[in-house]
Formats: sequence, structure tokens, C-alpha cells
Amino acid sequence: MPTRHFVKYTFLKLDPAWRRLDDDVRELHKREFVAACEDFADGHLLRAFSTVGTRGDTDLMLLSQAQNLDRIHEFHVVLAQSGIMKWAHVPYSYLAMTKPSEYSDESRLEVRPAHARYLFVYPFVKTRAWYALDGKERYRIMQEHIALGREYPHIDLNTSYSFGLDDQEFVVAFETDDPGSFLDLVQRLRTTESSRYTLRDTPTFTCISASVERALAALDGVPLAQEVTR
Repeated sequence: MPTRHFVKYTFLKLDPAWRRLDDDVRELHKREFVAACEDFADGHLLRAFSTVGTRGDTDLMLLSQAQNLDRIHEFHVVLAQSGIMKWAHVPYSYLAMTKPSEYSDESRLEVRPAHARYLFVYPFVKTRAWYALDGKERYRIMQEHIALGREYPHIDLNTSYSFGLDDQEFVVAFETDDPGSFLDLVQRLRTTESSRYTLRDTPTFTCISASVERALAALDGVPLAQEVTR
């Protein structure tokens, strides 16, 4: 039987004073951060995203995934030892797990984003009235929601579940190269019957896919060494 995974979305915000540190100190902090990420990425999913320019309250997001919750914990303990984390705080943090969907056979037991340019992430909570509905009625309502999503095949959805693990019930992550299409999809989803049962679906994060090194370079605007060479 396939193994379910834990999924962690960690958002970081840097103290602006960090940018005023000497160049060599900031470079050391980045190397320590990269080393922690590389260690975890050996055998686990780890992706980095920049939110510089898309959010005012976050600068960087790490998406990490592992079969063992302790490994997620250990990664963040090691990450906290890096110099950057001494100048950062975590304004948002979402923990979830994968599981089969009640409404679709397309669900995944691993979050495997397709490496498109943008990832749109938000926590999601439904009303209690939704869970009071008969299971067959919930299934019927969700088929409209699913059918609408299939009209946008270039938008890839990863859903994970947080019941009892975190404050939200779901974390949804849509990946695409076309933000305009995602905007149109979300606007259309507001018209579906299932939308009546949404209690909360904010904050919403527009995340730009990047290597860990590039996401760190966006923090202080220092070009990557290979880019300078070219």
C-alpha cells in the first residue's frame, strides 16, 4: 500500500537589518541555509519559492515533504541553526498530510508539483454545515467543482489534509505557468455550489519557483556567482 506523506509549507520573513550586514557575513549565512536544505533534499522533496514582490509579509517559502514527521522536525531544527534564521521569523506555517480524496480518483499520496513557474498556496476551511450534509450530496456538489478544474488542464492541483494537525483543514497548492488562467479559474469557482460552504481560504500566496540559491539571492539582490561569470 502506498505510503502517505507529511507536507510542510514554511514561509520566512527577513529582518531588513540583515541586508545591511557585510557581504561576507550574508554569504556565510546563505551557505549554511543551503547546506541544511541540501541535506534534507537528499531523499526528500524540497522546493524553494520566492515571494519577494508578491507579498509584503513573506520573502521565501520552502515546501518540504517526508514520510516521517520527525524528519520534517529535524530539518527545521537544523535550518534554525543557520545564520539567516537568526534574522528571520516564520509568519505563516502549514502542516498537512496526503490522503486519498473522497470525491476524485486523481488524488495523490505525494505532493509532486510539476515545476511550473508559479505556485499558488492557501489554507482552506469549510463550514460545519458542509460536514452535516449527506455523503452522497457532498459528492454530487464536488463533481461540479472538479469538472470546472478539468477545463484548465495546464493548472496542476496538489491538495493535502490538516485535520487535527494544524489550524486549517486543507492546504491547496495550484501550479501553473499562467497566473491569468489561475485567476480566471478561481473567479469561476466562486460561482459553484461548493463555494457556499467555504469558511476561509486566505491568506493566499503567489510563489515564484526558484532554486534555494536564487530564492536567497532575492533577499538582498546579490547576483548568483554563475550569473556574474556569464
